[in-house]
Amino acid sequence: MANVAVVGTQWGDEGKGKIVDLYTEQADVVARFQGGNNAGHTLVVKGRKTILHLIPSGILHNHKICIIGNGVVFDPKVFLQEVDELNEACLFPSSTKLYISEKAHVIMPYHRSIDQARETHNAGKKIGTTGRGIGPAYEDKVARTGIRVGDLYETDLFREKLRQSLEEKNFLLKNYFGAEPLNAGTIADEYLAFAEKIKPYVADTSLILDREIKKGKKVLFEGAQGCHLDVDHGTYPYVTSSNTVSGNAACGSGIGPGSISNVVGICKAYTTRVGEGPFPTELKDAIGDHLQKVGQEFGATTGRKRRCGWLDMVLVRHAVRVSGISTLAITKLDILTSLDKLRICVGYKSAQGEFTEAAPASMKVFSSCEPVYEEFDGWQEDIVGAQKISDLPANAQKYLQRLKELSGAGIALVSVGAGREETIQMESPFEN
Repeated sequence: MANVAVVGTQWGDEGKGKIVDLYTEQADVVARFQGGNNAGHTLVVKGRKTILHLIPSGILHNHKICIIGNGVVFDPKVFLQEVDELNEACLFPSSTKLYISEKAHVIMPYHRSIDQARETHNAGKKIGTTGRGIGPAYEDKVARTGIRVGDLYETDLFREKLRQSLEEKNFLLKNYFGAEPLNAGTIADEYLAFAEKIKPYVADTSLILDREIKKGKKVLFEGAQGCHLDVDHGTYPYVTSSNTVSGNAACGSGIGPGSISNVVGICKAYTTRVGEGPFPTELKDAIGDHLQKVGQEFGATTGRKRRCGWLDMVLVRHAVRVSGISTLAITKLDILTSLDKLRICVGYKSAQGEFTEAAPASMKVFSSCEPVYEEFDGWQEDIVGAQKISDLPANAQKYLQRLKELSGAGIALVSVGAGREETIQMESPFEN
């Protein structure tokens, strides 16, 4: 039985939430494998918008197992708020189980303080962080000074780790950033209280996944952000602090790579970006405004306006390569409706006039690249009710066909509206 990883092919915000929600209907287990509450997945079910920052999107379905894997950095306060909100809205089915890896690293108050202090301190050279403490938490993980979920249940160990971390962090906050130091006792009391509340959810999630896979259950691995925010393969340093590519689905959830059969790449029909960094196809004109307004392009986590531009196939091809993407799910095709002309970026021209089909590693070079476009006629017909590809206007079909050719991957799904039912599904990734 196939297990599927879903990843973003751009700079995040591709509409993964809706696609994961759709594919969860066919899955038995949904596992989130990286990132933290710096990501937001927006779902629209029966006209109701739900935004999840930490809990896997599969939580809205009956009889599922949802897992927050070891590769996630975990904020217990955010988690408990989301659980409360889901329960209040009657959106957390009693038949669905939710687990947190005991090996997931915990986001502490000093991580958020340092994250925000750095961004303020570096006002002229901002990365564009959400200020949620994600980066500093991953730093401590790699430095082997982090606090894991399981540590919260060894009180003496937790307090000692907290004391050691605060000794360093408070020195940095006070003497370098000029910020207020934090109190170890206050933090310990707060987090030990969180520990009791989250205890029913804490488990060895690697064992749970292994057990379900051996039973032949279908697992959906849910990624956050997108390929070009990957700390290794993205537009560094304007990236997130984890690996967003499909290879991390195995490492971040505690299973072997051979357990993942297919990789679906989510690709928005145009390109957006939140925060700083190069963006060759960005449109600072009426068309960019149209994409931003009609597409409701605001960050689900921060509320910041997203920068908008034409579809950049250089980025998508790169994502297909480094994540081993077999099929694409195209989202927000309906937002292009009413535009007379459409463009797709097929490559870049450097400042020296050289053509390239790959994204440069140097941000200086990348920032100077000019997009090379192919132009297409647009369509005026409303496509929200389309049930199959042949229902789409001829020009929309041509646009999709060229996208498929340029990506080198198939197309498994096309989203033509925000709702679950406003989707054309050609094939199931679980059946290949």
